[in-house]
Amino acid sequence: MSGTGVTAEAMRQRLAELLAPTALEVIDESYIHEGHAGADGTGFGTHFRVRIASPLFAGRSRVARHRLVYDALQDFVARGVHALAIETSDSPS
Repeated sequence: MSGTGVTAEAMRQRLAELLAPTALEVIDESYIHEGHAGADGTGFGTHFRVRIASPLFAGRSRVARHRLVYDALQDFVARGVHALAIETSDSPS
């Protein structure tokens, strides 16, 4: 159970809706960060890794790609997501 109420599946659905990915993986890595800043003691819902490929990233810098992902997930960050590790591509690997 997530202390923040945020799940990898909910984040995956939001990214799928907004960024039309051709490849997408959202992993809750909170358990790895227990005892670190932002961890809430539950082992869920605070630290995530996003691997995403989208044609919307074509021609954009890494910073611009990350901004698209952060903007899509902003309400999750407001609900307690502490860290997002983002890996982007403009084509599936």
